[in-house]
Amino acid sequence: MKHYTYILKSTLNGRHYYGSTCNLENRLKYHNSGKVKSTKAYKPWVIHYLEEYETKTEAIKREFYFKSIDGYNYLKTKGII
Repeated sequence: MKHYTYILKSTLNGRHYYGSTCNLENRLKYHNSGKVKSTKAYKPWVIHYLEEYETKTEAIKREFYFKSIDGYNYLKTKGII
């Protein structure tokens, strides 16, 4: 089973959200349904960036990296966000 680290972008205001999942399609639907407290005010969301991993552990580590200052700087330097 593949696991994903993703960055969503709000089409409402351009805000980004970082996460990881094994079912990207369902996770995006869940965010856009308004059932996620931290994202419901900024929907609709689109997938802005995606990385694929073999294990859940790898995907979660990458998500935490993106949420760190070093990860933020990496994403900015690469022009991803």
